[in-house]
Amino acid sequence: MPAQNRDGGWGDTDHSASNIATTMLVRAAFQLTCLPAAAADLLQRADQYVRTQGGIAGLRRRYGRDKTFAVPILTNYALAGLVSWKEVSPLPFELACFPQAWFRHLRLPVVSYAIPALVAIGQARFFHRQPWNPLVRWWRRAAVEKSLCVLEKLQPASGGFLEATPLTSFVVMSLASIGQGRHPVARRGLDFLLNSVREDGSWPIDTNLSTWVTTLSLNALGAGDRQTAVEASERCADWLLDCQCRDVHPYTGAAPGGWGWSDLSGSVPDADDTSGALLALASYDQDARVADAARLGITWLLDLQNSDGGWPTFCRGWGKLPFDRSGSDLTAHALRALHAWQVREDGLPSPSSAGRDGLGRPSSASVARAIEAGFQYLGRQQQPDGSWTPLWFGNQHHPCEENPLYGTARVLLAYADFGKLDHPAARQAAAWLAKQQRSDGSWGAEPSVEETALAVEALLALDGDSAYHQHVERGLNWLIEAVESGRFRQCSPIGFYFAKLWYYEALYPIVFSVSALGRAVRRFEPAPARRRVDLLPRLPEPTLLRPSPAPLT
Repeated sequence: MPAQNRDGGWGDTDHSASNIATTMLVRAAFQLTCLPAAAADLLQRADQYVRTQGGIAGLRRRYGRDKTFAVPILTNYALAGLVSWKEVSPLPFELACFPQAWFRHLRLPVVSYAIPALVAIGQARFFHRQPWNPLVRWWRRAAVEKSLCVLEKLQPASGGFLEATPLTSFVVMSLASIGQGRHPVARRGLDFLLNSVREDGSWPIDTNLSTWVTTLSLNALGAGDRQTAVEASERCADWLLDCQCRDVHPYTGAAPGGWGWSDLSGSVPDADDTSGALLALASYDQDARVADAARLGITWLLDLQNSDGGWPTFCRGWGKLPFDRSGSDLTAHALRALHAWQVREDGLPSPSSAGRDGLGRPSSASVARAIEAGFQYLGRQQQPDGSWTPLWFGNQHHPCEENPLYGTARVLLAYADFGKLDHPAARQAAAWLAKQQRSDGSWGAEPSVEETALAVEALLALDGDSAYHQHVERGLNWLIEAVESGRFRQCSPIGFYFAKLWYYEALYPIVFSVSALGRAVRRFEPAPARRRVDLLPRLPEPTLLRPSPAPLT
């Protein structure tokens, strides 16, 4: 097992530090499959690592009151006979039988995307250790078949819930453990897992992020040269429009209009991907199809906004677990998407006192109110030091596994788009971001291309503020050297801090580099000399970009 770390544990990726959750899952996998360990002391070292991390109590501390991951991991441990079923919290799977619109009012112990786990793992816990209360036993037994029907309706054509390996695996294993291994849900889920395994024997956390990385790429190209972005967008216009959800989504009940992270059937519309798609589509010249898709997307995005003014991931007003709350990064992205269409002639109808025009489209007045509420939310979420904490991206080297650098950079771009860089919140954020730069010009608790590119792009958006010239210069020189040496392809784990779940995406360092360097070209190249730029340009050498005396890594 070459992926085992020296401390005896495993991390979520082959670039990750050990953590108790992944180590417990690997330990359970060896026990369940009865495969011989590659090294005599492999399992002993793993058990020792789990003990040093606090065992079951340590796992629960890791996730707090959110049971979305703690319960599935303990379920695997119980299936492997490594812990008693009494250590696995029962899940009220019968609640899945209620109408979907009620879910946000039922205070479910798992986040909005985890209903399949609620049903399958909840039933596994029920059959392996039934509750002592006869009324609860009767109630849950009566809900078994109906909740399985709900589970079957939620399963996409691919068989993979959310196209995600972990969630689908938890569902399949739980059903198999209670004699439901031949149930259609389990069989389709198993087919999905067999079809998605890679040649090296590993699985991705999700089958692909095709919509997300495509819109990120299109928007990165647009940061440097609009014509390049337009031509790239035109090549994938039909594909991107086809990715828009045009029906009520069975998984979350979401109305038509949003985009998910993939073109596959398990994708679910969400705020971040819808915002990214709207930004990408805004680069098109006037086109009736695009404008209609954008208006539907804008309507969907406005309806998702929470009462606190921020945007959540999937469902409005769902609950208080971290995943389902509004996020600063999501809100900033949504604001930028609204702004992109606010300034287009074909983007929004004329102002109206009503929230919709005669065709049900959002009025410019309703968009303006949403934008104002969004900035008020961001103002309340800013940390005393000037940073913002994002929801969707973390840093495994940060003391709290958060990534305020990503959050702050993304929010600053929203302030820049709206011409609000003189706002005290933006000034404080820019000062905080500059202070995080390392002596070699990079950013990150451990220097990374992703975070350096994000920080450089955000500071470039300050439109030539002389206070940050040296920070931009040193950051650009570090980034250029990373591109020329090939290090810009080295990706870093940048995962979901709220779930303590890490992954890396090969395109992130490339896309973020293109966006930052493209913005630099547009910022520094003299207007008469502007031309189409290559994907990864070597910047001209004005005074601002002279070689830094700081050593390069």
